[in-house]
Amino acid sequence: MARAGLSTEKVVAAAADLADEAGFDHLTVSGLARRLDVRDASLYSHVRNLADLRARVAVLAIGEFADRIAAAVAGRAGKDALAAFAAAYRSFAVDHPGRYAATRTQLDPEMLASTDAPARTIALTRALLRAYGLDEIDETDAVRLLRGFFHGFADLEVNGAFLHGRDVSASWDRAVDALHFTLTNWHLSKEEQ
Repeated sequence: MARAGLSTEKVVAAAADLADEAGFDHLTVSGLARRLDVRDASLYSHVRNLADLRARVAVLAIGEFADRIAAAVAGRAGKDALAAFAAAYRSFAVDHPGRYAATRTQLDPEMLASTDAPARTIALTRALLRAYGLDEIDETDAVRLLRGFFHGFADLEVNGAFLHGRDVSASWDRAVDALHFTLTNWHLSKEEQ
């Protein structure tokens, strides 16, 4: 029998918090059981195994990530939307490193079907890029550019790789300005081809 007051949602939320503290790769059923002050076996009425627990944390995190970005870009366009999107992305990664790591989990089709968050995130990114007048192929390349930059910068920041005395936020702002410039002038690179 499940512990009174314990639900799958509470188990997954506690697992996400633990992942933020210990790292997503260090999330274990035993560690979560200790955190919840239950036996490991008590958790198996809520999750099948560690892989299931991690997949559920990923679904939760992807949804929270999409919600944060949607709230940030609502009513914005152009550079203002880009800066808000970028700030939401970075703050999620920095504030929730375990959850952020979980968002990169490859989900099986059944688990992926349980959430619309990945599709929402893609739609938000493509909506952001519409202000720059890119065609579909260029939009795909731009999505990859943004994701690569946002992920790389946030990952380096979370792992303490920026040791220079320059303020990290100032570097971030300059890079977002450069991304805006690049997106605004994307068509120029095509004209040269």
